[in-house]
Amino acid sequence: MQAFINDTTVELVQGDITELETDAIVNAANSQLLLGEGVAGAIRRKGGPSIQAECDAIGRCDVGNAVITGGGNLKARHVIHAVGPRMGEGSEAGKLACAVRVSLALAEEHALHSIALPAISTGVFGYPLEACADVMLRVIIDYTFEELEHLTHVVVCLYDSQAFDVFAAEFAKKLEELANDQ
Repeated sequence: MQAFINDTTVELVQGDITELETDAIVNAANSQLLLGEGVAGAIRRKGGPSIQAECDAIGRCDVGNAVITGGGNLKARHVIHAVGPRMGEGSEAGKLACAVRVSLALAEEHALHSIALPAISTGVFGYPLEACADVMLRVIIDYTFEELEHLTHVVVCLYDSQAFDVFAAEFAKKLEELANDQ
């Protein structure tokens, strides 16, 4: 499922984010930048030790922020490590919105043309899938209306059909709202 919004293609796909050939993929990171399980574990296994070594050199990243490293052996040249909120810590929607926005800004700042993001914070951090879809898609769509020089393709990669269906329903709703506003 995809839409062309203000010179940017926004696309939803179901699959393994580590297999995508975008300029960058986003890791749903923890503040210590330790590549443990979930998306981070897949990135560690497929990308090799250089990504963790770069994360170790950076040290840490605050919730709602993101940092960028090389992509190691991945198809993507870069990994953007976005630290989303843990459910129950407070101000979760704002922190998730910041993490997504900073990830997109890092892609633009590094002259990247494409980026793929997972459903940040919905794994072990416990963020509800529906709420995540609302926040992430709102931030992505809003970002396409900024003065972008480089970023032309934003992919949200969902691992399973349940997550894809939730994001697809929310994306359709947001596209309808966008059409009604114009």
